[in-house]
Amino acid sequence: MNTETRAATADHHHDDHAHGSLSTYLLGFVLSVALTAVPFWLVMSGALGNKQVTALVITVFAIVQIVVHMIYFLHMSPKSENGWSMMALIFTIVMVVIAMSGSVWVMNHLNSNMMPIHQMTGTK
Repeated sequence: MNTETRAATADHHHDDHAHGSLSTYLLGFVLSVALTAVPFWLVMSGALGNKQVTALVITVFAIVQIVVHMIYFLHMSPKSENGWSMMALIFTIVMVVIAMSGSVWVMNHLNSNMMPIHQMTGTK
């Protein structure tokens, strides 16, 4: 290998991408375990008592866990890859919201317009 090839290889291996340290990976792991264990305990113990409140709390924990994974394991930040990874994430979220809200709207519309008409009492 000549000197130029070695220099190019060394530059490639020492890029300035943010890689996590052991402490950040351990912190991410501990947060992930806690964000999984707490909702599991809430469901198994019935601590909140109300199913809707429990579902809302679990949803919040799930969103926080997604953020923890993106920060501690995927190393996503507005500075990584000159902001392109964050832009791709925002685009993906917008597309998922559009697809989900459109699907729910269509299913609601079909449910209200396609369900068989219930016969009134006393009429044939």
